[in-house]
Amino acid sequence: MRLKDIREDMDITQRQLAEYLHIRQNTLSQYENGQRSLPIDTLEKLADYFGTSTDYILGRTDERRPYPKRKTRS
Repeated sequence: MRLKDIREDMDITQRQLAEYLHIRQNTLSQYENGQRSLPIDTLEKLADYFGTSTDYILGRTDERRPYPKRKTRS
């Protein structure tokens, strides 16, 4: 998982990101180190926060740009 790399590339501290996610810093550290599974809703928040895709955060693609948003039906 690339979470730590993305966070550090953007010069964001664990504390800042944990506050944004409304979680403890220790919990974020466990996500970054693979000691704890990342909940889907948190993963989605991270993708929106960093402007990337969930697949990029999970290391499933090297494409950093997010996917196009789904069009809503009228």
